[in-house]
Amino acid sequence: MVSSISEITPLRTEELITELSTGIDDLSGVEGKTTTTVALDFGRITIDQNLVLYLFGTPGQDRFWFLWDELARGALGAVVIADTRRLENSFAAIDFFERRGLSFAVAVNCFDNAPVYTTEEVRDALDLDAHIPVVLCDARDRSSCKTVLMTLVEHLIARATSSVA
Repeated sequence: MVSSISEITPLRTEELITELSTGIDDLSGVEGKTTTTVALDFGRITIDQNLVLYLFGTPGQDRFWFLWDELARGALGAVVIADTRRLENSFAAIDFFERRGLSFAVAVNCFDNAPVYTTEEVRDALDLDAHIPVVLCDARDRSSCKTVLMTLVEHLIARATSSVA
């Protein structure tokens, strides 16, 4: 997602999966996967001169949670990217943001040949509150990623407005 939407050349830490990941990375449901993010991706989007979004993409495995703590500090919001081939892997990220009171949206990444569900089916499967945005997307497509980020920003504005009122 970061590399699809960033206005700058993103910093990427994508590497080929090798035999070293055997027993470390669970590839069930994504057996054809050939690369993995080994640290984080970083990018940026300038909305206007007063609003710049810094984008950090991190892997979901628990060995990267120390990064999540650092990146969540000062963050206004987050996007949980859900893969319907392994939807259960989204629970840890959702729990992380809920425990910290950090607003988030869920982007359901629509992969080729992956099970297709409606946003409501995903909301129910992930047991999400009605106020949490769930958006279908293709993380490889700039326009789709833009929709996800705009949904998150609108959610943040709505939450800020309602807490002031």
